[in-house]
Amino acid sequence: MVATPMNALPIQSFPIQSLEDWMQQAPNGTEWVNEELVEKNGMTLKHSKLQSRIVRLWGSFKDDQGLGGEVYTDVPCRTLKQGRSPDVAYLTPELVAQYGDAKALPQSFPLSAEIVSPTDLAEDVIAKAQEYLQSGGEEVWLVFPESCWVIVGTLEARLVFISGEVARTQKVLLGFEMAVDEPLA
Repeated sequence: MVATPMNALPIQSFPIQSLEDWMQQAPNGTEWVNEELVEKNGMTLKHSKLQSRIVRLWGSFKDDQGLGGEVYTDVPCRTLKQGRSPDVAYLTPELVAQYGDAKALPQSFPLSAEIVSPTDLAEDVIAKAQEYLQSGGEEVWLVFPESCWVIVGTLEARLVFISGEVARTQKVLLGFEMAVDEPLA
C-alpha cells in the first residue's frame, strides 16, 4: 500500500490523475496540489458563516455599483501549476462572458479570498496567495478569523487590516470596504 499525505484523498476514489483531469471534473472540496488530489479541510460553522458574509458583501457591492460579474464560493481555477478552489472569488463581467460556462476557470480569479482555518499553515496560505497573483489574479484577501486580521495582497503590495479597522479593495471591486469585525461578528 502506498502512503499518502494526511490531507490527500486516495486517488482510486476519484478518476483524477492529472491537473487536466481535475480541471474537467474537480470533486467538491478538493484541490490539485503537487500532482495530488487534496481535500480542503478546516471547514467549520464559523468558516462557512464568514464565507457566506463575504459573498453577500462583495455581491451586494457589485450589484449596488452596477459592476456586473459574479461572486462564487469554492469554485475551481487553474494556477500556473495547481488546481485551486478559493473560498470566495469574484469574476469580472468580461471573464464571465468568456468563461462563464466553463467547468473551471483556466486562470486565477481577479479577486479571491481565502479564509484561514486553525489547521492551515501560514506558509501554505501565503504560498497559495502568491500562486493566485502569479497566475492572473490581481488581488487576494487572506482572512484570519481567530486574530481578526485581513491581509489584502497584490503583486505590488500587502496591507494588513486588524480589528477596529476598515479593509479596502486595492484593484478589483474598487471602492469596496468593510470593517474587519463586520463579517466576523
